[in-house]
Amino acid sequence: MADPFGFLKYPRKDNPYREVTERISDWRELQVPLAEDERREQAARCMNCGIPFCHSGSFYGEQRAVSGCPNDNLIPEWNDLIYQGQDKAAFERLAKTNPLPEMTGRVCPAPCEKGCTESLNGDGVAIHDNERYIIDKAFEEGWVKEEGQPGESTGFKVAIVGSGPAGLSAAWRLNQLGHQVTVYERSDRFGGLLMYGIPNMKLDKGIVERRIQLMKELGISFVANTEIGVDIEAAELCQAYDRVILATGASVPRDLPVPGRQLQGIRFAVDYLTEVTKDVLKHGKDATSQKLAGKNVIVIGGGDTGNDCVGAAIRQGAKSVRQLEITPALPNQRQSSNPWPEYPFVNKLGYGQEEAQAVFGEPISLYSRSTTGFIGAERGQVIGVETVEVDNHFQPIPGTEAVFKADVILLAMGFTGAEQALFEAFNVKEILTDYTTNNERVLVAGDAKRGPSLVIWGIREGRKAAEKVDASLRSLIYQ
Repeated sequence: MADPFGFLKYPRKDNPYREVTERISDWRELQVPLAEDERREQAARCMNCGIPFCHSGSFYGEQRAVSGCPNDNLIPEWNDLIYQGQDKAAFERLAKTNPLPEMTGRVCPAPCEKGCTESLNGDGVAIHDNERYIIDKAFEEGWVKEEGQPGESTGFKVAIVGSGPAGLSAAWRLNQLGHQVTVYERSDRFGGLLMYGIPNMKLDKGIVERRIQLMKELGISFVANTEIGVDIEAAELCQAYDRVILATGASVPRDLPVPGRQLQGIRFAVDYLTEVTKDVLKHGKDATSQKLAGKNVIVIGGGDTGNDCVGAAIRQGAKSVRQLEITPALPNQRQSSNPWPEYPFVNKLGYGQEEAQAVFGEPISLYSRSTTGFIGAERGQVIGVETVEVDNHFQPIPGTEAVFKADVILLAMGFTGAEQALFEAFNVKEILTDYTTNNERVLVAGDAKRGPSLVIWGIREGRKAAEKVDASLRSLIYQ
């Protein structure tokens, strides 16, 4: 530990967000990294605790929520190395567990910071921003390509279906271990959720494409616009490859089957965000099209995806934006039923909500509000949404009915799980905790296995599935 008093000497300082009035005029990244000397001070705040809750995931909430890093990142070690100016060594520690830190260093909600010992009585270490610093420096210096060099070829071939966090993580690790890897993606670009599910101001697509390009240079093959079961049969893939990893994510969006759902103008958030990103890729980060000028936008769902929709609608010139959430507002302070080191379920203003509040002069979120129907015009276009307040049991409260104008409605209520057709095509009927299935040649990883989750979970599962494949294939050599 380089500075045992660092947490007393230096207050926490995050990468600052650009001013709202500036950032809503483009699609450039929200945050501006700190100067190098300030970053080393932030790393010095790490206390190197006897029991570092930050890098060991502690489960709670029926074993689905986690406090601390579920990927077991060696956080105290690389914080100390940053402080000492040993950035390459810090990267080497980080890369031992996280193949894609440039993604998590931008979009992870950082449960590690909430599990930080300093969070018990103060502000946790800025782990998220420290991680981004390490990987950005590593790309600048060429260390990432050096670290990703493939080992001696095993002669085995592995196919990965899906190029999101889990698929890319698995591909990177398998290539390091000497296997020949091909990644299949049904979309026109690679990255899955990273490319089309997260808007550019939150995760610049150049960052995603930089990683894909490097993986190609290191020998990984990528095949786009190819849907397994349609363009290539599952049996053909199993015959051509020694193992197949299904990493297609939990891509089925949760619908809202209420009267009027068929009206034009009602869209799933993921489809809207995909269109937004395609516009940015086509026209550039400084071209904020006014596609929603004069439009009243309703976002149904209060999570990260809903917040992304709000931010995107602001940049597209929406006349008004309102966000509806069926759950009650979270408390402003941590409750006794939600103790440290659990992730604190407290009310916070998302970047999109902050932008909307600045533009419209008032909060845009309505809580404990359920949507009961959509109102349409004669030609089938949505013009309004019918709502009612609900109690803590989500039952409607009589007399609280309200109607809001809406020209565009974005359904951002999360995802229900993976598409089952692909599992059926591979005759996958059982998925085990070690990523294997009843089909000995097929494994499943990421959200396709565990359901909708964090990017860091996908990265962990991809890496673990890759190592499971490696062990099973190498065992064949000695039979």
